[in-house]
Amino acid sequence: MIMKRKDKITVFKTVETLYDAAAKLCLAIAEKSILARGRFVICLSGGDTPKGLYSLLATHPYHDLFPWKDTYVFWGDERCVPLTDNQNNAYMAQKLLLEKIDLPSTNIFPIPVNLPPAEAALEYEKTMKLFFGTDTPSFDLLLLGIGNDGHTASLFPGTEVLNEKRRWVKEVYVTEQQMYRITLTAHLINKAHHVLFLVSGASKAEVLQTILTAPFQPEKYPAQLIQPEHGDIYWYVDLEAAAKILNLSNRLRKYHF
Repeated sequence: MIMKRKDKITVFKTVETLYDAAAKLCLAIAEKSILARGRFVICLSGGDTPKGLYSLLATHPYHDLFPWKDTYVFWGDERCVPLTDNQNNAYMAQKLLLEKIDLPSTNIFPIPVNLPPAEAALEYEKTMKLFFGTDTPSFDLLLLGIGNDGHTASLFPGTEVLNEKRRWVKEVYVTEQQMYRITLTAHLINKAHHVLFLVSGASKAEVLQTILTAPFQPEKYPAQLIQPEHGDIYWYVDLEAAAKILNLSNRLRKYHF
């Protein structure tokens, strides 16, 4: 089994209870980060599962409790489509969350998809260097999901970006989608203080089991690359997605029914 001791797997009976727990975790990490460093820097993900979390954070009580003015928002990856395209991760978060809260526009850093892919990646890396200073960025919380092929962010099986050890942000061409995407590298993701995987639905049961229990094969299952160097990694999983991992040791999981 490739799972590290930092992995904290929590299984929830419904996706709704998963969203509520994720919102509570986001709030707790935000408050802790602001006390420690004066700000909370979160990196959002795309995909379907985070939509419920974003919608929940935009409503009471999180809308009022969350320290939005001290929150800064980045993205873990992006499709190279216009900023107003429904496939654009930043646009999705804007509609579900960001336009409904009191978050200064200067605190939001979308990936500049108006530029050619290679330029966009370099520009986003430059933006991070200006924001974080000379040190390698350490996001307070970085949200991720997994695809049925084992990808996370835009780290897809068999792509060159999986071997990137120097750059923080890279462009990647996904042949199956005939599309360029921009992604944070595993090198950067693993600097985060906290990583939270959100996984829901029966279609994710098999790949989740593989990622957590199969031999280390990151070229096939890139999500296995995500092993924070000094931070925590959480897996929030609904019961359907957890169907094939329920026999894992009690030491490595807990249930919230």
